[in-house]
Amino acid sequence: MIPSFVMLAAAHFLALLSPGPDFFLVARTAMAAGWRVASGVCLGIALANGVFIVLAFAGVAVLQPGNTLFMLLQLGGCLYLLYMGVMFIRHAGQNPLRQMAASTGRTAAAVRLWWRGAGMGFVSGILNPKNALFYASLATVVGASQSSPAVKIGYGLWMFCVVLLWDILVAAVIGNKRVLSQFSKALPWLERVSGGVLVMLAVGVLVAMTR
Repeated sequence: MIPSFVMLAAAHFLALLSPGPDFFLVARTAMAAGWRVASGVCLGIALANGVFIVLAFAGVAVLQPGNTLFMLLQLGGCLYLLYMGVMFIRHAGQNPLRQMAASTGRTAAAVRLWWRGAGMGFVSGILNPKNALFYASLATVVGASQSSPAVKIGYGLWMFCVVLLWDILVAAVIGNKRVLSQFSKALPWLERVSGGVLVMLAVGVLVAMTR
């Protein structure tokens, strides 16, 4: 069990280090509204990952490539990536979330923005087909089908917590006021680059689907 856990933990953490749609959404929200609001995005992403973890370790066939539902998930994910990419580019430097927070009561606005972020994070995570494939592959590699329910629960809780804590760390670093003040002039360009990367990711998945 210990070697399998070490392999699972290492593979999972290395995957987190690779920037993807979820990373860019956390970074964009942290830059626009601070890490506290971005923590809602982090929770939403972790919950979406939790759904895939449960499905993968339960051996649900919907996560297999070629499945009709999985194809629809890929298509929905591509459309969402394109939407996010265009929005990042279109609103670069405008920080609409920060403007919303300043326009109404601080507490009420922060709560609404937090829940909005949680929803965006969940949608981003659940429409990311790479999450589905990764967890399905990981469950196969560590022999999840042969593991006891207690071991599966332990694996799942570990990965859920690591995703949540890692994303919160990213949000805290990027959303730090000192960091933002140092990169304030470059933020619009960083947002445009992030949007461009998301668009390219969506196009890449669409191309792969047509092959």
